Amino acid sequence: MRGIARMIDAPPLDTHGMNPAKALHALGQSLWLDNITRTLVADGTLARYIDELAVTGLTSNPTIFEQAIKNGSAYDTAIREKAARGLDAETLFFELAIEDLSRAANLFRPVFDATNGVDGWVSLEVSPLLADEAAATVRAAVALFAQAGKPNLYIKIPGTPAGLGAIEDAIAAGVPVNVTLLFSDDQYVAAAEAWLRGIERRLALGLDPTICSVASVFVSRWDGAVKDQVPAALNNQLGLAMMRRCYRRYRELLASPRWQAVANAGAHPQRLLFASTSTKDASLPDTYYVDALAAPDTVNTIPEKTLLAYGERGRPGAVLAADGGDAEAVLGAITAAGVDIGALALKLQRDGAQSFVKSWQELIAVIAAKAREA
Repeated sequence: MRGIARMIDAPPLDTHGMNPAKALHALGQSLWLDNITRTLVADGTLARYIDELAVTGLTSNPTIFEQAIKNGSAYDTAIREKAARGLDAETLFFELAIEDLSRAANLFRPVFDATNGVDGWVSLEVSPLLADEAAATVRAAVALFAQAGKPNLYIKIPGTPAGLGAIEDAIAAGVPVNVTLLFSDDQYVAAAEAWLRGIERRLALGLDPTICSVASVFVSRWDGAVKDQVPAALNNQLGLAMMRRCYRRYRELLASPRWQAVANAGAHPQRLLFASTSTKDASLPDTYYVDALAAPDTVNTIPEKTLLAYGERGRPGAVLAADGGDAEAVLGAITAAGVDIGALALKLQRDGAQSFVKSWQELIAVIAAKAREA
């Protein structure tokens, strides 16, 4: 993959004849699959997505694993075997997840190597029960990264106020981090600064600064939260406007002297990642958010259903403007309609953290139930 400055200033590419997913890849945006199952990896489906739809990475979360384990039998034998070894449900889960993600990481390893570690990643989340315990989160991140033994495994840590210290410390310890649960530009910048502090600490100690990271900002939940609070003309505009603002802050960071200092020492950028990009409003095209968020040197992680739809009928829109385009005008109109965007960002993050805990508890309960059946 080309260097950051060259990529974001590159002229438009000729994408004639490419399917929409490959066209996005050609302009410098990575498409990652937001899904993982044992079957998806084993039956060749993931390999086909890599080949046909330019998928260059993968993310996971407890809900994805809970659904895969509960609704199928692919994990039953492994659960029985691990339960017979006396593993508790949480330890058992992480063994299952690391097995799946290690196989996926192997499929993405050629991309990882070809891009010098910029792309080709998979992600594993720490227990959300540790969200308010920074030291415990860092210990878990270090242990999981070591257990997997894969250089292209991100450990997901929420970018909540309590998580920022854990992000910095994990990066300083050499653990690649996918910062999750970000909504606003302020939350994104706080996460980016935590990552930068971790890199700067490594440089001060004479350590390798190429500890990669992505910062995941969530899109569609914004629009669901204000659906009944704004005029019809502003429906489904808040999420995209906030992403345009985040992209402007991202580009500003990449132009800053602070970033240039660590880049000159060999650091890779922490890439902006658009998450929660499936369409929740049935009146919208199912590729709505992916179409609108084309941007060089960013990542878009999308559910399998959205990926397949995009490969068939995606319509990549104009590349996001470095200055945020009309983001401030749209956000101003939404504020004038009575929405406190700053307060809503905090609520979305708090609600998201609670949702993560609920999903985790459901996952552990499913595994424990299957283990008892052994």
